[in-house]
Amino acid sequence: MTVCIIGLGLIGGSIGLELKTKRFSDRVIGVEKNPVYAQIALERGLVDEVTKLVEGIQQADLIILAIPVDGILSLLPFVLDYVTHQAVTDVGSTKMSIAEMVKDHPKRSNYVPSHPMAGTEFSGPEAAISGLFNKKVGIICDMALSNPKALESITNLYMALNMRLIFMSSKEHDLHTAYVSHISHLTSFALALTVLDKEQNEKNILNLASGGFDSTVRLAASSADMWVPVFDQNRENVVEVMNTYIEKMTLIKDLIQAGETNKVRDLIKKANIIQKTLKLNPWNQK
Repeated sequence: MTVCIIGLGLIGGSIGLELKTKRFSDRVIGVEKNPVYAQIALERGLVDEVTKLVEGIQQADLIILAIPVDGILSLLPFVLDYVTHQAVTDVGSTKMSIAEMVKDHPKRSNYVPSHPMAGTEFSGPEAAISGLFNKKVGIICDMALSNPKALESITNLYMALNMRLIFMSSKEHDLHTAYVSHISHLTSFALALTVLDKEQNEKNILNLASGGFDSTVRLAASSADMWVPVFDQNRENVVEVMNTYIEKMTLIKDLIQAGETNKVRDLIKKANIIQKTLKLNPWNQK
């Protein structure tokens, strides 16, 4: 099998590294418009070669779009125009707008929308690491619209990455990821901006930052080029989740302001349940 990875950043580069390590494919071709990224990917052995887009598509058996979701939206129809037998997937953090874009494409059945729920706050081929996907969740969407051969290819891909597969619709995906992923990044961005704004006058704030602060704002280092299109394409769900979040923050603020310590304590205890819930989830078992 020959795999073509379009976009050699964190996710695309890590997939290439993993597929070569596990001998899932005989050959991994990269397509990358950034010449510096392309050179780094070659030097690190993330791919066997870097080629032009159409050449990569035509030589591949399986094609992975690992670029920001606005790029996927514009590029996917072009990729499908050139496929014959190839299976095509993308690894974007949104699904509905992308699936809608190609719903009437004559090669739609060659396409399998997917999303590996894995990543870090870093970007670029330098950030690619082995084991990034190990035991993480891989989501495959709208499986009934993909042909069996393409679906099998993408399923095998995620199994080779040692991911746990979940199947759902694109609509369900975008709703669920708004709650568990997109809001996490937004709150991290907001907290970082809050602290940076205050830190202009109080230099000791960052000197006092500890592990808890680091873990909370870690995602604030994430790429704007990646996340702005995600928020835009999933804006309805994202705004809904943000409104709920703001309601909870306002409630806690009002209780603190009123000195309602028992009610604040009750809310914190209620929030504590989330860790127990996560540990009981079979998908989170080691």
